[in-house]
Amino acid sequence: MKAVVLGAAAGGGFPQWNSNAEACRRARAGDINAAPRTEASLALSGDGARWFLINASPDLRQQIQARAILHPRRGLRSSPIEGVILTGADVDAIAGLLHLRERQPFTLYATSRVLAVLDANPIFGVLAPDCVGRQEVPLGQSFGLRHLDGSTSGLEVELFDVPGKVALYLEKGRDTDLAGQPGDTVGVEVRSGGQRLLYIPGCAHMTDVLKRRLAGASVVLFDGTLWRDDEMVALGLGPKTGQRMGHMSVSGPDGVVASFRDIPVKRRILIHINNSNPILLGDSAERAGVEKEGWEVAYDGMEVSP
Repeated sequence: MKAVVLGAAAGGGFPQWNSNAEACRRARAGDINAAPRTEASLALSGDGARWFLINASPDLRQQIQARAILHPRRGLRSSPIEGVILTGADVDAIAGLLHLRERQPFTLYATSRVLAVLDANPIFGVLAPDCVGRQEVPLGQSFGLRHLDGSTSGLEVELFDVPGKVALYLEKGRDTDLAGQPGDTVGVEVRSGGQRLLYIPGCAHMTDVLKRRLAGASVVLFDGTLWRDDEMVALGLGPKTGQRMGHMSVSGPDGVVASFRDIPVKRRILIHINNSNPILLGDSAERAGVEKEGWEVAYDGMEVSP
């Protein structure tokens, strides 16, 4: 199994286009300790030539241009991208699908809940059904990723429910009961040759069920959106806490770092990191703290193969 981080940031990327915060200013200035990052996505391959993406971020075109592994190599038009797996219907996970509309064949894998959102929005009709297949994936059932020619990729995938919330644009003005339904927010487990990689870019809180699934994993890429729950409020960036947005905090007694201390995982990587989170800065005390705890901070182009 080969795996490469295409993007490591949360919505808006880093630097965010309209942010004048210090960290974003440092990133624009080329500070080596504030490396820019595009929005979160991962590329997977069983043979190093044909690739499957987890999520299609709004930055997908830029990510394809930046990674030679995703460049066309055959004929006038081609792509090594053979499938896209979706972890939810958030704009940050699906908007990049519109970059893939030039009648290039691939397969879209998602839960029935997510496929229903795409079906209900006519703009996604640009992914012509005679080119782009939509495969409904039941939660908790493993399936083998297949290449477009029908051959096996060697990658077994399972989508599983994680605590989260409905996509922001689906809240419909509600401020309570936003947890959604199974299939709204999922994690992805990929298995190959005895190795297990788990990708969970959004998680509202840790559960015993999730801990059991994580235990023994070769690589876990986990929600690192905010450093603290009131981060956005305290910095004057918005009225919502991390919990209101469906994300655990990295720090704190119920945060990601604390929750993983008793979970045996070989390699732990924080991904989907908001531009307000100080772990993005290589010279911050918060970055030093998570690294001391055995965590890595994802960056664009990072190789995370088990």
